[in-house]
Amino acid sequence: MKVETEEMEETKKTEQQYNANTIQVLRGLEPVRRRPAMYIGDVHSRGLHHLVYEVVDNSIDEAVAGFCTAIKVEIGTDNSITVSDNGRGIPIDEHPTQKKSALEVVMTMLHAGGKFDHASYKVSGGLHGVGVSVVNALSEWCWVEVCRDGDVYRQEYKKGKVQDKVKKIGNRKQSGTKTCFYPDSTIFEEINFKFKTIVARMRELAFLNSGLKINLIDHREEDKQQEFLYKGGLSAFATYINENKTVLFKKPIYIHKEKDGVDVEIAIQYNDGYNENLFTYVNNINTIEGGTHLTGFRTALTRTINNYVLKNNLLKDGKSSKGKNGKNGKSAKPGVSVIGDDSREGLAAIISVKVPDPQFEGQTKTKLGNSEVRGIVESITNEYLANHFEETPRDAKLIAEKIICAARSREAARKAKELTRRKTALDHAALPGKLADCSLTDPSMCEIYIVEGDSAGGSAKQGRDRRSQAILPLRGKILNVEKARLDRILSNEEIRTMITALGCGIREDFNIEGLRYHKVIIMTDADIDGAHIRTLILTFLFRHMKELIEHGNIYIAQPPLYKVYKGKKEHYAYNEDDRERFIKQLGGESISVQRYKGLGEMNPDQLWKTTMDPETRTLLSVSVEDAAEADHLFSVLMGDVVEPRREFIEQNAKYVRNLDI
Repeated sequence: MKVETEEMEETKKTEQQYNANTIQVLRGLEPVRRRPAMYIGDVHSRGLHHLVYEVVDNSIDEAVAGFCTAIKVEIGTDNSITVSDNGRGIPIDEHPTQKKSALEVVMTMLHAGGKFDHASYKVSGGLHGVGVSVVNALSEWCWVEVCRDGDVYRQEYKKGKVQDKVKKIGNRKQSGTKTCFYPDSTIFEEINFKFKTIVARMRELAFLNSGLKINLIDHREEDKQQEFLYKGGLSAFATYINENKTVLFKKPIYIHKEKDGVDVEIAIQYNDGYNENLFTYVNNINTIEGGTHLTGFRTALTRTINNYVLKNNLLKDGKSSKGKNGKNGKSAKPGVSVIGDDSREGLAAIISVKVPDPQFEGQTKTKLGNSEVRGIVESITNEYLANHFEETPRDAKLIAEKIICAARSREAARKAKELTRRKTALDHAALPGKLADCSLTDPSMCEIYIVEGDSAGGSAKQGRDRRSQAILPLRGKILNVEKARLDRILSNEEIRTMITALGCGIREDFNIEGLRYHKVIIMTDADIDGAHIRTLILTFLFRHMKELIEHGNIYIAQPPLYKVYKGKKEHYAYNEDDRERFIKQLGGESISVQRYKGLGEMNPDQLWKTTMDPETRTLLSVSVEDAAEADHLFSVLMGDVVEPRREFIEQNAKYVRNLDI
């Protein structure tokens, strides 16, 4: 007892000693290695790929400044990354205050770069000067080769520390920088670069920088590669977004103007669909949360369209609009007015601004805060669109007719939408009757299974944990929202049931604070119909509750495909490899294999053990790493145009593992 008391007293003294000796000073790149998530977001897949983007962004800044026309990104067989460009090359001469090579300063010191005074770069995405030095700090090894004035120089590093002075290693006429690195396995959970993930960002950068060639090569798979070069810039981007849709006018509206030092570039194209696809960028950074540039654009778009509609008396009785089939529709009733949501129905637009001193809200640079940018974007958009509508009345009329039709449908949907709104999170009287709710009320502890069919729903209700798991069975296939306007969507009973059960609303009424379950799990049969139902539900969530996917609330349950048993011994296999392994494991004769085609074939205890028990189940998290590519894919799979869907099936048929025929 005496010994324990002495130890406690010693600990207490130590805890009370808070003086100058307790203050740690982390030098060089130590802060990055100590707290990597502060600089790259996380140490999972997202942070790993962020390393690639940081190095590429340096080359992009050279391209924006007018000194680089080609970038090559290579994934090595060992998962190393090499990025090379034909820019000016990082300076290698001695820094005036640091008394060492500028290359070494850039690679080993935080907040060191040529992007602060606008002398070398007018605009830049990497404003804090931490990009490439962070990559170096988080790499097991890294080396850089710089070609300037006909000579090639090289320096190597290990875990951010320089290994030798900059050395001249050869000659080359073409200037540029080549950076090669391998992420530190003691920091990252897994080092496996995804080709598709990098492709999405490279495609995006090529669209944003017209005329820049970006070549991506994956040496892990027989030098698989993809090259991007879009001379059409943002117009090509808009065309790509609308590739599988019927557009109102073939050539996108393109706006490009500089005002008060801010370069504004916008591409606009409408399709005959009902969803808005808006992408915003600041200095090539994807501002997924928007900001002042987005606000300015939306304000100008709504005002310009409203002015055109009112000027031409298109909202008065007697003014009819023609539908896409050429038949006259009903005239707009008096009192119908156009609002922002109407003006953006079927809109595909990209807004890219170059700002010398951008102020981002938050560390992740996803929302622009510069107040002056709103007025600049608004005035430029207003002026150009007003002139464009006067000069191309056909385009203006097509847009106006679509917007008026959207306004009428919005009015028709208003009453239906009221039915989907829950008054309070505890108002169980407002919940759908088919929902078997859970007893806990804390959303962070609750999850809901959206289940295909009453049979599976019955098994799930019996097998679940009633405290934390809610079950919502859906009857049949829900409406394909890719082809439907909001009023028709809200008239679908199954969709209304989902909206009411989740409690967070949709579209402009969406509020994630109202979400009643932090895990929304889609559980369908492992057959063609189940896959189709799952895709229909995901399409609805992506189009009308995208924030749930962005916040990581959506999951897909993984029920087993087979039950392998012999006597009282049984195993559940989730793929063919598991099945064969269990067959060998059981050995001998009298082995039975049952193929599960439907969740309803399982007993409640089997469904719980294999698919619903948090201790043993497998869930796939649904995420959107690239919104433009996701939108493109949903349009292919769920849209009206058949040819792209056929091509997609032909190209991807070889990857199908479980085909139910």
